Amino acid sequence: MTQPISDSPNSTSAIAGKEKANPFEMAGFLSQPKAEQVAEFKQQGLDALVIAPHPDDAELGMGGTIAQLIDDGWRIGVLDLTNGEPTPFGSVEKRSQETAKATAILKIKWRWNLGLRNRFVEPTLEARHQLASFFRLVRPKRIFAPYWEDAHPDHTAATSLIEAARFWSKLSNSDLAGEPYHPERIYYYYCIHLKTVPNPAFVFDISRTWSRKLESIQAFESQFITGREKLDPTPIDRFRDDAAYWGKMIGTRYGEPFTSREPLGLRDLKDLL
Repeated sequence: MTQPISDSPNSTSAIAGKEKANPFEMAGFLSQPKAEQVAEFKQQGLDALVIAPHPDDAELGMGGTIAQLIDDGWRIGVLDLTNGEPTPFGSVEKRSQETAKATAILKIKWRWNLGLRNRFVEPTLEARHQLASFFRLVRPKRIFAPYWEDAHPDHTAATSLIEAARFWSKLSNSDLAGEPYHPERIYYYYCIHLKTVPNPAFVFDISRTWSRKLESIQAFESQFITGREKLDPTPIDRFRDDAAYWGKMIGTRYGEPFTSREPLGLRDLKDLL
């Protein structure tokens, strides 16, 4: 079941007979890339597209990696599937503001919101069509998706949707937008609700970008700070502990784990820690 943000990327939603602007659209997070972006991506696609079920999942799962890859000159985009609301201390307006703040902290140039309904994400044919068309328009070389095992139904459904849309994006003789395109690789980041220890394929050193990751998480005040001031440890403490644990596993200060369903190839061993 999907609930588009709007009938078109630049429109507003009619509610109770009145026009009501969508806060995510007002913040610039559209459901499809603009025409000028499509023209740009046709010439040079994204190096990687990070897909998050909710705004804050990309920051939690791989905010340090996003920041470092952008610093290194990679063309990185983020696509949130839903607006993440309702939540106990949030609102659509507040979440859009927090997303904009986190986006600026990580220096993300391209970020969109597909407009699926929070808590109702399903790998439907309609959603697959929408996401496959998106892939063909932004042409990412790599996709980062949530890990496929999780307690959160939106997360597992998102991964199934992403994998199916990736396959569909290469189809010819279809009514999908853009030209056939197949992202070369798909990697999985861990933003999971299960109390389990991941067994990653690789861990990315985020020691030099940990502070920006932390700041981007703290931007989502309604999700991790408001109403949690008396917790010990706090969610922020837990996130720091997790990053330090993965850093310890590779001999650095902080790290982020990733995995892949397919073998990983190397041309050089010099960057292995």
